[in-house]
Amino acid sequence: MMEEEAGETPGLHRSTAPHNFHFYHMDLYDSEDRLQIFPEENTRMRREVVQAEITSEPRGAVKGKTQRDLEEEVDELVHLYGLEDDHELGDEFVDETTPRIEVSEYPPYGMTRREPAREQRDWRLSAEAAETQDLGFGGWGSAGQCQDLREAYRYTHGRASEEYECYVIPEEEDEEEAADVFCVTCKTPIRALEKVFDEHKEHEVTPLNKALESAKDEIHKNMYKLEKQIIEMENFASHLEEVFITVEENFGRQEQNFESHYNEILETLAQKYEEKIQVLGEKKKEKLEALYGQLVSCGENLDTCKELMETIEEMCHEEKVDFIKDAVAMADRLGKFLKTETDVEISAQPDFEDQTLDFSDVEQLMGAINTIPAPSAPVINPQAPNSATGSSVRVCWSLYSDDTVESYQLSYRPVQDGSPGKDHTEFTMTVKETYCSVTNLVPNTQYEFWVTAQNRTGLSPASERAVYMTAPSPPVIKSKEIRSCEEAALICWESGNLNPVDSYTVELTQAETPEASGVTESVVGIPTCEALVQLQPRQSYTIYVRALNVGGPSARSQPATVHTTGSYFHLNEQTCHPWLTISEDGLTVVRSERKTSAGELPASNTRFTRCVAVLGNLIPVRGRHYWEVEVDERLDYTVGVAFEDVPKQEDLGADSLSWCLRHTFASSRHKYEFLHNKTTPDIRITVSPRKIGILLDYENSKLSFFNMDISQHLYTFSCQFHQFVHPCFSLEKPGCLKIHNGISMPKHVTFY
Repeated sequence: MMEEEAGETPGLHRSTAPHNFHFYHMDLYDSEDRLQIFPEENTRMRREVVQAEITSEPRGAVKGKTQRDLEEEVDELVHLYGLEDDHELGDEFVDETTPRIEVSEYPPYGMTRREPAREQRDWRLSAEAAETQDLGFGGWGSAGQCQDLREAYRYTHGRASEEYECYVIPEEEDEEEAADVFCVTCKTPIRALEKVFDEHKEHEVTPLNKALESAKDEIHKNMYKLEKQIIEMENFASHLEEVFITVEENFGRQEQNFESHYNEILETLAQKYEEKIQVLGEKKKEKLEALYGQLVSCGENLDTCKELMETIEEMCHEEKVDFIKDAVAMADRLGKFLKTETDVEISAQPDFEDQTLDFSDVEQLMGAINTIPAPSAPVINPQAPNSATGSSVRVCWSLYSDDTVESYQLSYRPVQDGSPGKDHTEFTMTVKETYCSVTNLVPNTQYEFWVTAQNRTGLSPASERAVYMTAPSPPVIKSKEIRSCEEAALICWESGNLNPVDSYTVELTQAETPEASGVTESVVGIPTCEALVQLQPRQSYTIYVRALNVGGPSARSQPATVHTTGSYFHLNEQTCHPWLTISEDGLTVVRSERKTSAGELPASNTRFTRCVAVLGNLIPVRGRHYWEVEVDERLDYTVGVAFEDVPKQEDLGADSLSWCLRHTFASSRHKYEFLHNKTTPDIRITVSPRKIGILLDYENSKLSFFNMDISQHLYTFSCQFHQFVHPCFSLEKPGCLKIHNGISMPKHVTFY
């Protein structure tokens, strides 16, 4: 850097002096020598310039001196000290302790425009300070004198005052703080402070890492779409290549066909030409020979007539006797000659007879050139996804040639027993396009399709046969078997189709209120007729189910409503004792009077036969489940939970597979037992509950009972649930139990 500056101004030495080191030009001379160099008139000039600035007089009006005179005088000083190449005179005279700055036409960052009033005030202050000091140029080496010379030079060159006020900017600044948030509105990274104080204050921002992940996900999605498009374009290019080759082959065959037809036409025309020439020659010969014969006969008759005339003339000159003798003989001769018939009709007319030329075979050949060939066999496409409904299917085909087709004949028949070649009733329909929607079909059924192309020349061969399948019928949701809790729901349905389907899809529509419908979510690829779906607590959902196969999805099933408030279940009729009756809503169990003894009932592994009980179908989800049972305080009943494989020939609570609260009423006394494996703690309940709350807590392995009438905790079992349990209910005497579920858990219950 020092070498570049030294090279810019020859004869002027620049130095990067140490701190607080003052460098001045021509330092070989002492201050006294320098004072003798400046004329006194130049000192007066400077004083005049300063005085003019103080009194705000215009430039160039300093005591009669013009601007040009001042410039000339200062230029002399500059030339005298070899400062012609220094554009910013005074930069070398400034104390080296002052950092160097640059002033441009427009203020950069860190610089502000100086107000004119302040500029004048600063100049005036500097001028007044100069007046208080010695205005002479004595002490040339001082910084103040250098500043005076710089101001005089700038004044005469129209730069007496700086246009901008500059702040000293350090040469090395700290690096700019890295961006840590992303402005979604401007789509650019910013610093967090800019969100608070800058123009991004009202904009939406997100963490930079989240924006980065979102951008990466978007790029991955676009890459996936691009890859998919590349595959489609490659397939399309392959298809175009096949069509190109087919068209080329077809045109090659057309050229060969044209050449063959034209050669055949030329051979036929040459043959007809030879035949016609030969016929014309024969007719010509025949006519000429006939005319020539007539001409010869006519000449002979003419010669005979002339001879007879001459003979008669000679007889006329003979004597009478001789004449009479010759006349008798001549008369006989003339009589014979005249009796001879002379043919004076022309046997052949000279007119040319028009010859009819038969070009029918040639025309047929010419027509064959323009005849469109019969189309080739179409190619039927495989079934496209989602191309069918329960009663219709869309069939598509294509032609890999340049054939001309007037119509297509689509034929189909159902496929039974998986045997496509078996003879069944066939249906045929004529279409113009290369696709057809066939209706009135049976749901979830396979059909065999084939197609032929047709034009006025003929029918093409049949395409290969393709099997299409209609979409399934909509499933039927079993509303009474739906079980739910606050986190999930178990949905069950019937297929609704005779043939198997590929999978099922459960669609969920969440609604905060009955009037507002939420966004539909789907759970796809379900292989069986039930699905455990994760849901949000305390919400209402409308459930639909679709069946899917290769033809596409079925229509939606009838809707079912699911609430995720508390746990919701129905009683399992398959476990119900024959003496019990379950209400239609599946939430009330009733025992009526029966005369049949329990010992007469056959043993069963699924149905209770000894204990008059029934199990409930609780959703198989771990967590906390709560329900309530409405009881009669004079009724003998048992409520609790049990494993599914609890013995059906024993009482509830008599083994290690059930945990129950049993109530018996006798002689106006209530007895409550908390039974598990035939044992019960010694607990007395003074207030008989009419509504019992039951809390099943899988997470803490607890089962708690509550008197909901007075919000009282009754008892809690500590259980080991190695598998899912089900609610159980038993009635020892006629009466009924009513289950309340799908309700929120009371606050006092949540503490247990």
